Amino acid sequence: MRFRVTFLAGLAVGFVIGARAGRERYEQLMKLARRAADSPAVQQAAGAAQAQAAGLARSARDKVAAKVQDRLPKLADAARNKVGAKFPDRAPGARSPDGNGQAEGDGAFSPRPGTPQA
Repeated sequence: MRFRVTFLAGLAVGFVIGARAGRERYEQLMKLARRAADSPAVQQAAGAAQAQAAGLARSARDKVAAKVQDRLPKLADAARNKVGAKFPDRAPGARSPDGNGQAEGDGAFSPRPGTPQA
């Protein structure tokens, strides 16, 4: 609650100061900001920051992918064991024989469950 009150007080002070400064001061600040953004030094720093951020993102992606690859077999086994315990009459990962589009005895696929084979 204290942070909300502090935020609202800062917002009110900024609004009052901004209203008193007027349009001329706003235009002056925007001109200064545009000049700074167009500066070669700022452009170079922004490029370096972007390159570093891309490198960190690549590194994080690779670390996450490695962790997932390490843990995926364990998670898959745990899921199979859990499903196998709930459905003991079927092998883990097996499909239901009466499902739509499942292979029949001769390897042909039926368009709907219960439809006779031609």
